[in-house]
Amino acid sequence: MDVYEAVISRRAVRAFSDEPIPKDVLQRVLAAATRAPSSGNLQPWHVYVVTGEPLAELKKRATARALAADPGDDREYPMYPAELTSPYLNRFSAAAALRYKALGIERDDPGRPTKIAALNADAFGAPVVLFCYLDRTMGPGQWGDAGMYLQTVMLLLRAEGLHSCPQVMWTTYRKTVSQLVGADDGLVLFCGVSVGFEKEGVPRPRTGRADLAETVSFIGA
Repeated sequence: MDVYEAVISRRAVRAFSDEPIPKDVLQRVLAAATRAPSSGNLQPWHVYVVTGEPLAELKKRATARALAADPGDDREYPMYPAELTSPYLNRFSAAAALRYKALGIERDDPGRPTKIAALNADAFGAPVVLFCYLDRTMGPGQWGDAGMYLQTVMLLLRAEGLHSCPQVMWTTYRKTVSQLVGADDGLVLFCGVSVGFEKEGVPRPRTGRADLAETVSFIGA
């Protein structure tokens, strides 16, 4: 797949089929992704690939917490700034309304938070979830490295005909995840990435993007 095609076709899919992903495909993607940029070549990420019965058990535990309106574990880092202002708040609100309406959850639905949490806890039906951890001694630069690494993974998945959905939501249930994958206390969960083939016959909304002039300034050109 052409790189531009991979970038343009990548999106956060929230409805996966249960078709299994061959292990050799995942190994090929993750081996190639090691070439992602890494300042000082630290390669600070550690990934757990969870599928099969362990993933089914994790989904079961996380979904039970979601349906019980469990507020979640103490956050180790904020998902968003405490005070979002324009234009960021506008972008966030528009995207949230679009993506969950496509899943049949209206903004004024009183059960919306629980339904959203339960869908996330099921990884939107994905047969594989990658959990990306970093050593607690790492700083903002290494978190940036992890972001570049995961973007590389997601683009390589597109080259394999697969889709993905990065989910910071898993940090809400970080203790449940860590217990299942066996991550030690020296690691902090960055996010999960659900992986699979897109389910057919479901809406495919695409969030908008800001005009280039809003986010890019050309100097000297």
